[in-house]
Amino acid sequence: MNEEGRAQRLERPDGNFVVYVRSDGRAPTVVFLGGFRSDMTGTKAIALDEWARRRGRAFLRFDYLGHGQSSGRFEDGTIGRWLDDSLAAIDALTAGKLVLVGSSMGGWLSLLVARARPERMAGLVLIAAAPDFTERMLLGRLSPEDRATLERDGRLERPSQYSPEPSVFTWKLIEEGRNHLVLDGQLALPCPVRLLHGQSDPDVPWELSLQIAAHIDAPEVITTFVKGGDHRLSTPADIARLIATVEEVAP
Repeated sequence: MNEEGRAQRLERPDGNFVVYVRSDGRAPTVVFLGGFRSDMTGTKAIALDEWARRRGRAFLRFDYLGHGQSSGRFEDGTIGRWLDDSLAAIDALTAGKLVLVGSSMGGWLSLLVARARPERMAGLVLIAAAPDFTERMLLGRLSPEDRATLERDGRLERPSQYSPEPSVFTWKLIEEGRNHLVLDGQLALPCPVRLLHGQSDPDVPWELSLQIAAHIDAPEVITTFVKGGDHRLSTPADIARLIATVEEVAP
């Protein structure tokens, strides 16, 4: 069955819908959470989907509000809304234990999901995780002029190296993100955690993974740095490493 034929909709209470692709199989279910402005058809998500189907593993990938095939405007999204989409999809479409695979912003959302559903966690694999990026990276890197524009107009456009369309940041995204910060205290997780990060990542400093590891209280935390690795970590070698890492926590 092709990608379009496998995609389904999960209706949300506000009239929006989350588009998802799910494969049935044995537990724990592997759930992929994508990054800011990314979608569920990226290289890592598709590679994990294909791996899960080969191995008979339950798998779920989906698009947040305003991302990919899901409804809504991207500018209306916030960390809280995308977390709500993630919890709704996980609660409605999976059962039993979970291994969350979060890329970039999806790493932040994975930590928030794990905090909200600790009893369901079997493992976390975080790729160039960007928790608290709205405060630590986005706001911290703005010039005084750009910050003034963002606060005055409520939005700021910046060129994107990943898309011909500019990235749009809203003041609402930053303000609401402050309700979901995770690096302001210890984060207790009941499962093994793996962190993967490229040391040539231009978007999320690899040192952030060291800070995340220091904040996590978990049975096992292993951090792997890839010399020369970029933000996406989507080369064939990167994908092989990712799959091997997922297999460590979801044997």
